[in-house]
Amino acid sequence: MSSQRGASGRGPANDSPAARRGQGGLPGADTAAAPDTPDAGALPAPATPAGQDGLAALFADPGKALIALDFDGTLAPIVADPELARAHPEALGALVALAPKVAAIAVITGRPAEVAVRNGGFANVPGLEHLVVLGHYGAERWDARSGEVTAPDPHPGVDAVRAELPGLLEGSGTWVEDKGRAVAVHTRRAADPQAAFEALREPLTHLATRHGLIVEPGRMVLELRPPGMDKGVALSEYAREIGAGSVLYGGDDLGDLPAYSAVDALRTTGTPGLLVCSGSDEVTELRDRADVVVDGPEGVVELLRALADHIG
Repeated sequence: MSSQRGASGRGPANDSPAARRGQGGLPGADTAAAPDTPDAGALPAPATPAGQDGLAALFADPGKALIALDFDGTLAPIVADPELARAHPEALGALVALAPKVAAIAVITGRPAEVAVRNGGFANVPGLEHLVVLGHYGAERWDARSGEVTAPDPHPGVDAVRAELPGLLEGSGTWVEDKGRAVAVHTRRAADPQAAFEALREPLTHLATRHGLIVEPGRMVLELRPPGMDKGVALSEYAREIGAGSVLYGGDDLGDLPAYSAVDALRTTGTPGLLVCSGSDEVTELRDRADVVVDGPEGVVELLRALADHIG
C-alpha cells in the first residue's frame, strides 16, 4: 500500500512530510490483534499520535469500530462521466472481509443513496448486513438490512436552480448531473476545466444563494445543494447512533473536510479516530490533514484488506 505514487500512478507524489504520511509498516501491528500470516497485508504507520491512537483503538475493540468511507474517488475511481463511476473491482470483497469484524460500515456520499448502492453493488451481499449508505450528505439513508431508502421532502430551491442553469451554463462546455435533491455542474469536459471551474464559481454561488442553497466545490465540480447537512454532520450523528468506540474515515475531496473535522471533534471528546486520504494530485487539503495517505481507491482497498487481516 504505497504512498510513493500520486493518485494517478503516473509518477512521484509531493515529497513533503504530509505526502509521506502512511509510508512504512506499523510497528507491532502484526501482533496488535491477529497472528502474523503470509497473507496479511502491510499496514501503513499513521503519521500522527492521534492517528496512532485511533488505529490502536480499532484493534483493541474492533466490534465497536465504525469504518466510514466516501464513494467517488475513495471506493470508486474518478471518471469523466459520473454516471459510469463504479466501485473498484476489489472493493466489495474487501468490505465483505472487514464488515463482520467491526460495528458498522457507512458509505457517506453526495450522491443519491440508491445510486451509490447500485454503483457500488452493495445490495443483497452476504456479509454486508451492517452496511448503511448515507446519501446526499446524510439527507438520505439506505440500510442493507431493509434495502429501503428513507429521506425528507426535497428542498424547493433545487427545482428553481435546475430551471435556471441551462441559460447560465450555455456555451461553457460543462455538464450537469441531476442528483434529485441537488444538482452538480461538472467542468472536467470543458476545454479548460480549471478555468471553467473558477469562472462559474461566483455566478453559481449567487444562483444558489437566491434560492436558499449552498455551493459545495469538489474535483472539477460545483454542487448546488440544500444547507444543513454535510458529511461531518452525517458521520457524527451515525457514530453517536451506534455508540462507536473508534472511527476511521476515508475520503479524497473537499466535501470530505467536514468529516475530517467531525473525527477531530470526536477525538476531543474521547472517541479515537483515524483519518485516511485517498491520495489525489487535484486536492491537497485532505492529504495535508490525514494520518494515512494511500494511493487512490486501489490503496483504500489494500488498507481495508490489511485491516481485516490484522483484526483476524
